[in-house]
Amino acid sequence: MVKKLDRAEARAKRHRRVRAKISGTAQCPRLNVFRSSKHIYAQLIDDINGVTLASASSLVEGFDGNGCNKDGARKVGQIIAKNALEKGITEVVFDRSGYIYHGRIQELAEGAREGGLKF
Repeated sequence: MVKKLDRAEARAKRHRRVRAKISGTAQCPRLNVFRSSKHIYAQLIDDINGVTLASASSLVEGFDGNGCNKDGARKVGQIIAKNALEKGITEVVFDRSGYIYHGRIQELAEGAREGGLKF
């Protein structure tokens, strides 16, 4: 019998593998992305101190988009870039959380780059 791999389990395995290699600092935090079926979230995390430096999502006040499409993901990327620049952060390490770099994840990254983040 062939065992079928669970998609969520495979994503978690990829995420663990990537997280073993990357880490965020106060000067160059980790830009973590989480996507659900309705919303998308982004955080800038300092792994050394264990704190979140900035965050953005499709649930914030005044968000005029839809979190489950590419346009909304790009807007969330621009919001996280604006929040990062207010705190003096320009360089980040991108953590796609095991998701394929395609669709909403790619749009969020491009929106963050448009906003001024370098990665």
